[in-house]
Amino acid sequence: MAYYIGIDIGGTNIACGIVDDDFNIVARAKVKTNAPRPYAEILEDIKKSVRLACEELGISPSDASSIGIGCPGTCNTDGVVEYSNNLGFINVPLRTDIETEFGVKTYLDNDANAAAFGEFVAGAAKGANNAIAITLGTGVGSGIIINGKLYSGSNCAGGEIGHTVIVVDGRPCTCGRKGCFEAYSSATGLGKMTAEAAQLHPDSLLAKQIEEDGKCGARTAYLAMKKGCAVGKEVTESYVKYLACGIANVINTFQPDILCIGGGVCNEGDTLMVPLKKAVAEQIYTKNSKKNTEIAVCSLGNDAGIIGAAMLYRSI
Repeated sequence: MAYYIGIDIGGTNIACGIVDDDFNIVARAKVKTNAPRPYAEILEDIKKSVRLACEELGISPSDASSIGIGCPGTCNTDGVVEYSNNLGFINVPLRTDIETEFGVKTYLDNDANAAAFGEFVAGAAKGANNAIAITLGTGVGSGIIINGKLYSGSNCAGGEIGHTVIVVDGRPCTCGRKGCFEAYSSATGLGKMTAEAAQLHPDSLLAKQIEEDGKCGARTAYLAMKKGCAVGKEVTESYVKYLACGIANVINTFQPDILCIGGGVCNEGDTLMVPLKKAVAEQIYTKNSKKNTEIAVCSLGNDAGIIGAAMLYRSI
């Protein structure tokens, strides 16, 4: 049995897992990222996570066939993280540093790409040739697989679907543009729309739901809608409208076999997916095609990043 080490670096945690040939995570470890802080300190904790995971399985890091790292930001083909605003990395040789430490061939890619590749090799997109995965979280993360390989463009920064504009001069986005897909379709965007609707309708069930929960999140509008709140229903319908627009743009551009979406809002199941699929079907260009893109929910959850990172050697 061969083992592959996958490292998923997040703003909160560094998650390391050891993955076998059947894509099972057979050992794992987690260390706090505590970003921002100096690269050298975070690097030591990345190494620590590898050692802890290997100790759990009873192997040495050098026993692994390869190591893969999913890291936020722009990761170039030389194994350098050119820029990661979440971690404060600027031109750090992460791949070389890990490869030198453990003496194991190491691969590096953007964390959203790694998660998408995880879904491609072992999750909802398994068996596809062309696939796209979109994660609706704090932002909109995405990864594009074409002919079985990750696509990242000529400058290794491609696939930023979240920063395509769906509303000209719309809501400000963290990237500096206005009207980005991310500003409307992320969990953060849905939360903002929900809070604004509650302020406009302070006597609504939606506003009472926020008061009851003590917070306003991505699921708040759905909870209110299920209780019969007209304002909550209006927010969820608006959210689906924006999400469908962005997804239809992606399908019209790439025509993948499957497009899978992940994130907490997907826990709404058919309440989200049925109207979303209907809205997308009305907007895609290939209405009469016998093989339209399948839209599905990601199946690996938080493990996608670890499994995808561990399998990055397959995407070279």
